[in-house]
Amino acid sequence: MAARGARRLLGSLWIALFLGQPDPAAAARSSSQSPAGSTVRTFTPFYFLVEPVDTLSVRGAFVILNCSAYCETSPKIEWKKDGTFLNLVSDDRRQLLPDGSLLINGVVHSKHNKPDEGYYQCVATVESLGTIVSRTAKLTVAGLPRFTSQPESTSVYRGNSVILNCEVNADLVPFVRWEQDRQPFFLDDRIFTLPSGALIISNVTDGDGGLYRCVIESGGSPKYSDEAELKVLPDPEVPLNLVFLRQPSSLTKVTGQSAVFPCVTAGFPTPVIKWMRNEEELTIEDSERFLLLAGGSLEISDITEDDAGTYACIVDNGNETIEAQADLIVQAPPEFLKLPANIYAHESMDIVFECEVTGKPTPTVKWIKNGDMVIPSDYFKIVKEHNLQVLGLVKSDEGFYQCIAENDVGNAQAGAQLIILEHAPATTGPLPSAPRDVVASLVSTRFIKLTWRTPASDPHGDNLTYTVFYTKEGINRERVENTSRPGEMQVTIQNLMPETVYVFRVVAQNKHGPGESSVPLKVATQPEVQLPGPAPNIRAYANSPTSITVTWDTPLSGNGEIQNYKLYYMEKGTDNEQDVDVGGHSYTINGLKKYTEYSFRVVAYNKHGPGVSTQDVVVQTLSDVPSAAPQNLSLEVRNSKSIMIQWQPPPAGTHNGQITGYKIRYRKASRKSEVTESIGGTQLFQLIEGLERGTEYSFRVAALTSNGTGPATDWISAETFESDLDETRVPEVPSSLHVRPLVTSIVVSWTPPENQNIVVRGYAIGYGIGSPHAQTIKVDYKQRYYTIENLDPSSHYVITLKAFNNVGEGIPLYESAVTRPHTDTSEVDLFVINAPYTPVPDPSPMMPPVGVQASILSHDTIRITWADNSLPKNQKITDARYYTVRWKTNIPANTKYKTANTTTLSYLVTSLKPNTLYEFSVMVTKGRRSSTWSMTAHGTTFELVPTSPPKDVTVVSKEGKPRTIIVNWQPPSEANGKITGYIIYYSTDVNAEIHDWVIEPVVGNRLTHQIQELTLDTPYYFKIQARNSKGMGPMSEAVQFRTPKALGSAGKGSRPLDIGPDYKPPMSGSNSPHGSPTSHLDSNMLLVIIVSVGVITIVIVVIVAVFCTRRTTSHQKKKRAACKSVNGSHKYKGNSKDVKPPDLWIHHERLELKPIDKSPDPNPIMTDTPIPRNSQDITPVDNSMDSNIHQRRNSYRGHESEDSMSTLAGRRGMRPKMMMPFDSQPPQQSVRNTPSTDTMPASSSQTGCADHQDPESATASYLANAQEEDSGQSLPTAHVRPSHPLKSFAVPAVPPTGSTYDPALPSTPLLTQQVHSVKTASIGTLGRTRPPMPVVVPSAPDVQETTRMLEDSESNYEPDELTKEMAHLEGLMKDLNAITTA
Repeated sequence: MAARGARRLLGSLWIALFLGQPDPAAAARSSSQSPAGSTVRTFTPFYFLVEPVDTLSVRGAFVILNCSAYCETSPKIEWKKDGTFLNLVSDDRRQLLPDGSLLINGVVHSKHNKPDEGYYQCVATVESLGTIVSRTAKLTVAGLPRFTSQPESTSVYRGNSVILNCEVNADLVPFVRWEQDRQPFFLDDRIFTLPSGALIISNVTDGDGGLYRCVIESGGSPKYSDEAELKVLPDPEVPLNLVFLRQPSSLTKVTGQSAVFPCVTAGFPTPVIKWMRNEEELTIEDSERFLLLAGGSLEISDITEDDAGTYACIVDNGNETIEAQADLIVQAPPEFLKLPANIYAHESMDIVFECEVTGKPTPTVKWIKNGDMVIPSDYFKIVKEHNLQVLGLVKSDEGFYQCIAENDVGNAQAGAQLIILEHAPATTGPLPSAPRDVVASLVSTRFIKLTWRTPASDPHGDNLTYTVFYTKEGINRERVENTSRPGEMQVTIQNLMPETVYVFRVVAQNKHGPGESSVPLKVATQPEVQLPGPAPNIRAYANSPTSITVTWDTPLSGNGEIQNYKLYYMEKGTDNEQDVDVGGHSYTINGLKKYTEYSFRVVAYNKHGPGVSTQDVVVQTLSDVPSAAPQNLSLEVRNSKSIMIQWQPPPAGTHNGQITGYKIRYRKASRKSEVTESIGGTQLFQLIEGLERGTEYSFRVAALTSNGTGPATDWISAETFESDLDETRVPEVPSSLHVRPLVTSIVVSWTPPENQNIVVRGYAIGYGIGSPHAQTIKVDYKQRYYTIENLDPSSHYVITLKAFNNVGEGIPLYESAVTRPHTDTSEVDLFVINAPYTPVPDPSPMMPPVGVQASILSHDTIRITWADNSLPKNQKITDARYYTVRWKTNIPANTKYKTANTTTLSYLVTSLKPNTLYEFSVMVTKGRRSSTWSMTAHGTTFELVPTSPPKDVTVVSKEGKPRTIIVNWQPPSEANGKITGYIIYYSTDVNAEIHDWVIEPVVGNRLTHQIQELTLDTPYYFKIQARNSKGMGPMSEAVQFRTPKALGSAGKGSRPLDIGPDYKPPMSGSNSPHGSPTSHLDSNMLLVIIVSVGVITIVIVVIVAVFCTRRTTSHQKKKRAACKSVNGSHKYKGNSKDVKPPDLWIHHERLELKPIDKSPDPNPIMTDTPIPRNSQDITPVDNSMDSNIHQRRNSYRGHESEDSMSTLAGRRGMRPKMMMPFDSQPPQQSVRNTPSTDTMPASSSQTGCADHQDPESATASYLANAQEEDSGQSLPTAHVRPSHPLKSFAVPAVPPTGSTYDPALPSTPLLTQQVHSVKTASIGTLGRTRPPMPVVVPSAPDVQETTRMLEDSESNYEPDELTKEMAHLEGLMKDLNAITTA
């Protein structure tokens, strides 16, 4: 079985090759049609590899028409021209190339002799197998160069457009070019040619003036047109009317081609041009196929069938507007939807080759068998328009069949093979004898029923099946019909011809095979009854909106006297056909629906009965005025002078024609006022402006057709505002709220907000037991009281009242009340100021919800609220209606609506995408009636942090700079907001902690970044992280890149890594990621130098520390006493010896800094002097920064370059900690929080008592007074751990969470500010800059401490003394830098 399946699959693959379709499954289906028990022959692959295509040539050129066919046996190739075989043996100009292509040398073409132009077809033949033909290719030879029109001299104003005509035949257009002053004229974005050859120059400049001519170069000497002079005039002083220089004209194009609609105008001011398609504006900017050419012409490339329609060019220059239209008709060449399949069959069987094809115009189909046309007959029939049915197969039917589809714009062919199989020999065993007593038990005009008895050899015959063979007398093609089940001994043969003799024979078959045939039986079918044929020339035309007249002629084959006719008619789209008896040849049907399509057919009757029906004819009744008014008319007062009026069309079936517009009539509500009439378009709204303030107006609307005006709606009224009120904010709180409880109701009354200058559209009343949010009712802005009904007795209700407008709801006013008990009948309520509303009967159809609003709650949730005008004013739902909410986003464009049902007047839509614009609409359904969809509301969800990393990260080496690399990437797929920056992490150790990676910030939405001064021949790993206003997204996968070995060599590949937990990066002493190459130094010598420098540095640190400690120890008691006097109850732990300031940090415990902003003229000595952490500070744009401080800060920038690249090579083997502030949102990775080091004022209790705190808090106190970056919080910072022994020079440790400080200057997150030049932290900068060394300079003490400070003055540093200490310390640092550099 496995071997048989393999053979079948192999056969199916050959079939797929033959059909030219890579679908083995389809081929397997076709090969599976092989009848069981037959000797299987495989199909032979025989198909065209290359087919000829339509070609345009010029006289005297040579042309090659390509053709190549494949078969196991090399096929013989021949060519046909215009259906006749070419004799290529004796042809000296045409010859057959080895691959089967046709070469034509020296194309001949003249006015009266065109031997080479025509239709060519390639024919491939394999002896004993068959023949196939290719598609037909048209060879067109360009005519002699002639100009239909030539350019003419003209003048044009500067900045306008101009057209120079040069009309030639369409086949010569590719050979046309233009010259200016007899020099080639090149086209650009401002200048282009039309398909006709005309030249268009837009935005004309002075340089465009000159002599122009067009040239045709179609072989031989070029042909020149007349020269035309173009004069350029200066700008006109006065406006010029708009005129069309060239309007768009209707085009017919084939799919895949390009089309140009010219729209060239002249006028001043220069106009703006926009395009419409089918009355919708074209969005050309975002389209890849629609291009607006210079001057306003429209080019459509790669045309599809969807592009067909009417295009309108609308030109507007502010003074006037002109418009021109043209149609685009799109045609499509034939394309196969279903290809013919190879078929196995036996003789006498019936088969069908299927062939489905599409195209525009609709293609015609013909069938070819072995290269010859199949002529339809009784046994070869075209069924279902395109399929070929072959009846009663004979051996000679075997071969190749091809489906040829063609229309006006092309042709195509597809083929299949038919194999006639021999019957397998019968197995050993007894075969049945001939069936007995074969008779025709029923004979009709078009069918015969045969019956018989079982063979004598098998009298029971339960397991026998029977086959009936039949044919027309004198024809050798037999057809076959099988019985439907074993043992059945009758069959009905259908689809026979009347009055024809047929020959039948029956064969019985058992499990061993077919037996003997019965004696042939001849039977003649009955003659056809003489019934009338179809009535010819049936026509129908409309007389009026309710009547149609139908006429016809007498049938050509009446077959006797026509007694009468029956006219059948039916409304299009229904199945209720009616009929009427007619004695003559015409009839008028009255009482039809207006503007409705009806179908008609006629059947003639004679004495034998009804004849053949005519084809249906369809006609539409005439249009009339609408028979119903528009629906759901509503008014909305916009301001003191305008009212918006909205409505819905009349009910379906009452339009009685195409609605062409609506007539709006309005008047003042006072009697005898003049009626104003306004006619609008088909839009369902109109803004009525120019009204009087504080005046009530009445409105009504009627629909229009081409026949006139339909009935109008009832008058409805609205009053304009007294003044133009503000609706840019929500209303204020109502000025009062009063409640009066009854047994089952509460009367609520109120007064409007005191501020009458804000628009109030209405009031929202909320109520419920214990909470006012259970029910909400909205009432009109004029209403001042409302009765809440259907409440529970003896219940405590909370009531809220809010005024609202189109912006939103205002501040609520609350009140509570307890309804009376049932037994309380002491008071008859005569104070009902508002009887309950009687629900208005529901209109038909229902009114759509109004006031749909979308309230954004989060990144994935939006609440939709609305009102229902068909409810009573309390907006309480008491029936079984429900609301359907639908929503969608327009990205992508084909997104489908999602819907949900609710029974309340709001719905919470969840699971939305972040930062996405959605549109929402609502409809109401009650029973079987539904409203239309409401007007849409829009809402954009909030942003969310990116949920996917940047993609397509690549790293390449910069040409000519082996130490510089370029990192490129694409934005995240799920950005969830506007990307405001990227962070690039890179390291030589892919397994390092993320805070040990070097960081590169990228501001904005740039997608590339350079990193320079890397170490040669070293592998680096890169990750990228995106951020938006909500924070950081995930990191990308690590990408590896090895820098080149030397100048000129390329880096080794960039690829994402799948890093396992056990991965170890390559280790090499000469390729340290953060040091310079050490190939020229002995590694042992380098180690000795580093150790020596480290020892010297430690000795210096110890000396400075001892010196500072001795200077401060003698004053510890006085400081402690001073602290106690200020903070009487202050408790501290430890003593003075526990406080150990960090190395090289100067600690002033007692002195307090005065805030900078309190001193208008600060003493320079009393201000802070920030020392940068390293040479690559970041410069924020901060206009509030003190100019002196800003100047001092900039003085520490060193000699950094102004680009945004960072360096990683030349590091001297050192890696001090690197700091890079992010924004206030920390990244998702584990990072350390390190404060900045700008000096800040601190309270006296903090500075004066710093030595009494424990070491950690003491360190925090230092940092609180030494902040470099202007930040009000701890900024997340990534570090690279120092590998140098001088750890004292690193940035100090993180302060405790509890430490607080006041920023001296406002802070701006790095990735959200405008940065002049981003200097990122680099590794190994000890050799180029001083280590971080904040210096805190004391300010004047507060008044309360003056006495105490004077007492201790002799034990404190003087300013001059402190300056000397600073100078000494800076000298030590310079010496240390010099040692390290050496």
